[in-house]
Amino acid sequence: MGVEAVTNQKHVPVMLDRIVDLLAPALAEGGVLVDCTTGHGGHTEAVLERIPGSRVIGIDRDTYALGIAGERLARFGDRWTGVHAVYDEILDVVAGQGLDEVQAVLFDLGVSSMQLDQRERGFAYAEDAPLDMRMDATRGQTAADVLNNYSAGDLTRILRDYGEEKFAKKIAYAIVKRREKVPFTTSGPLVELLYAEIPAPARRTGGHPAKRTFQALRMEVNDELGALRQALPDSLEAVGVGGRVVVESYHSLEDRLTKRAFTEATKLDVPPDMPFVPPEAEPAFRLLTRGAEQANEAEIEENPRAASVRLRAVERTKRRNNPRDNPRANPAKPNPGATR
Repeated sequence: MGVEAVTNQKHVPVMLDRIVDLLAPALAEGGVLVDCTTGHGGHTEAVLERIPGSRVIGIDRDTYALGIAGERLARFGDRWTGVHAVYDEILDVVAGQGLDEVQAVLFDLGVSSMQLDQRERGFAYAEDAPLDMRMDATRGQTAADVLNNYSAGDLTRILRDYGEEKFAKKIAYAIVKRREKVPFTTSGPLVELLYAEIPAPARRTGGHPAKRTFQALRMEVNDELGALRQALPDSLEAVGVGGRVVVESYHSLEDRLTKRAFTEATKLDVPPDMPFVPPEAEPAFRLLTRGAEQANEAEIEENPRAASVRLRAVERTKRRNNPRDNPRANPAKPNPGATR
């Protein structure tokens, strides 16, 4: 699928209006948003259209996605800057743009529909395709590398933890047995193996039997949880007073990491019997969402992927000790990965 074809698709991000509403107060005075998962550029386009004066730094590890976003967002000129990076590099990206802080950060986690639609990327299981699954096709191990080299124990762990697969151990040992004869290179043989190993009653519920295994492999190949574990506290560090961090997740482990980071940032750390709260003991952030918000029935009907979304957001209420203490800030050294 060419860049022009993808650019012309009218893909609407999940809970788009709610996300723009959450970001708008922080960006109303010409603020800068870091869109950590640029993808098609749908969130960025909506922000630039609806919030006059706002700017966006768009991060994506997928160079193909950045090319698509660049064409889609070219009409906004220097209000958008694309950077080839992983979101756990957010502080380096911000510093590379000569900024001490930004006003908002957005994460829309998981795999994009664009990546699923590209057969050669190997994210989808609907047809036989190379087992790649790298979001950044320029580096790192592929899904085939994981299948052919990981021990049965490690395969069991990732299938269980990342895919929440009940038959993780059974599948892992079948993978090891099969690869001793023929290594895995494409998705077709893996899907056949999963149909054979997952009992028929289990195959009739919970969607396609390959869904959980493919999700687990993708998360392992791209170290999605490791990157998020680093990126969440760094994103909180990146925003100034009034700045907001908004996270959309589609997996329970992603949402759990987000909840934990936001709970820690908004925690009041004083004895319960203290009659008053000293200003210095006030948390640096406040919650903007009550628990995790979910899509409404109308949106889920229009876009089934929205059924699993969990949306959380926080706002910084206290200044950092010194917002210019970021040792990575260096206005004289622009980020070499930046594009416009």
